[in-house]
Amino acid sequence: MRYLLITFWRKPGGQIDEQARFVKRCRTSDLTSSNVILDYGLRKVDKCVVEGKRLDRTFDQLHEYYKKIYPHIVAQLEKEGPESVKHKEKTGN
Repeated sequence: MRYLLITFWRKPGGQIDEQARFVKRCRTSDLTSSNVILDYGLRKVDKCVVEGKRLDRTFDQLHEYYKKIYPHIVAQLEKEGPESVKHKEKTGN
């Protein structure tokens, strides 16, 4: 796994729900549908939009926030993300 994808949506009662996905590849549809995209391979924020507003947050700020919510998955992303970049560089895929 390399990417953390977060999608938010507002329910009719006003409550905001969140869906988190952890993927190896970020597709074009992920770029349009996800609100937050963190690339753990390059340690960068690919996207951070909440309720239509682009938020200026660093990778470290978002990483620390989501680390509290999804500690085991973020630990796995920290381990596997950089390895996926090294593998891609070696194989060219």
